[in-house]
Amino acid sequence: MKNFIEELQWRGMLHDCMPGTEEHLLEKMRSAYVGFDPTADSLHIGNLVPIMLLAHYQRCGHRPIALVGGATGMIGDPSGKSSERNLLDEKTLRHNQECVKAQLGHFLDFTSDAENAAILVNNYDWMKEFSFLEFIRDVGKHITVNYMMAKDSVKNRIGSESKEGMSFTEFTYQMVQGYDFLHLFRENDTTIQMGGSDQWGNITTGTELIRRIGNGKGYAITCPLITKSDGSKFGKSEGGNVWLDAKRTSPYKFYQYWLNTSDEDAEKYIKIFTFLDKETIASLIAEHQEAPHTRILQKRLGEEVTVLVHGAEEYEKALEASEILFGKSTSESLKKLDEQTFLDVFDGVTQATVSSEDFSAGLDMIGALAAKTNFLKSNGDARRALKENSISVNKEKVKEDYIISSKDLIAEKYVLLQRGKKTYFLLKVE
Repeated sequence: MKNFIEELQWRGMLHDCMPGTEEHLLEKMRSAYVGFDPTADSLHIGNLVPIMLLAHYQRCGHRPIALVGGATGMIGDPSGKSSERNLLDEKTLRHNQECVKAQLGHFLDFTSDAENAAILVNNYDWMKEFSFLEFIRDVGKHITVNYMMAKDSVKNRIGSESKEGMSFTEFTYQMVQGYDFLHLFRENDTTIQMGGSDQWGNITTGTELIRRIGNGKGYAITCPLITKSDGSKFGKSEGGNVWLDAKRTSPYKFYQYWLNTSDEDAEKYIKIFTFLDKETIASLIAEHQEAPHTRILQKRLGEEVTVLVHGAEEYEKALEASEILFGKSTSESLKKLDEQTFLDVFDGVTQATVSSEDFSAGLDMIGALAAKTNFLKSNGDARRALKENSISVNKEKVKEDYIISSKDLIAEKYVLLQRGKKTYFLLKVE
């Protein structure tokens, strides 16, 4: 059994833990849980840190429990929020939960016969029959309002600087989450809850309930909230969240997010988001520092995380797509791309549409470059560019007599035109 706390420390994944936690873990296999609110039908890379906490926990010989918060998802955690979020109905939550379950299966072993096989639970299953009167009688009386008011997540929302205040629904969130910990302590012998540093207050409410109601001892472990060196928010791109679902964020865009991290961030992220060992990471960092322009760290980081989330085949496709803008591609490699990846690669490129009728008759190069598209200013400009041998169709040089036809279509509807090395145009047939 590996020392889990030491593993977190060298990876930069430990923010705080209760006294005695390390000794508690070294005694025998322990169960720990992390909660995930199913507020969307996919997790995003902001969820990767707590997921990796559970994954490392299992690799150290302990049993991870992933709690999908069907009940708490109906309330909304106020931690780190300045306003109350929209509440979801049960049907939407159930759909989201199933999607989240499938994604967690990429990181945790739920299916083996090992003693520390992961467990997935849903707090809606034990909260749905719990009446309000039973809850305030059996749980609420054990925690004082003074105790709850002292939590940062509450103080920040009801302070003089807060404009909206805090609903009673949100105020009770820490009690509901605390009860989850007590329930898992009783039913699954779960003695540890883990989460981001902003969850400390909610987690310690659970340890209080275990002490006061369960006559036991619960422990808390938190990880740092991940930040980027430039001050921008981790897990966000220009298009919003970077999701783990390929339908929301293509594997190509996912890979690009990691590839475009700064040197400083890559050194930090490769410890947190991969399972590479200490020696391998130290060697990669040293190699990178000798030749930063080769971006060895970013490439390895992108490979490891993309394979972990999407699999080796999707990583290879993302890598091949990444080479396209740098000239290392052919017409055949372009035609292998699915529509979403193709559009992601050429995001922002000037587009024009031609009718399927015009296209089916065969589209001449003057029409494709000027007459039908206005990519170039005039037919004369198009002829000059073609005589200069600077025009390519799907990365292959063409002359003025070339006719674009269905054989040139990418994803059955696009043709990529290029002038010189860097100027692209996208022709869409519809």
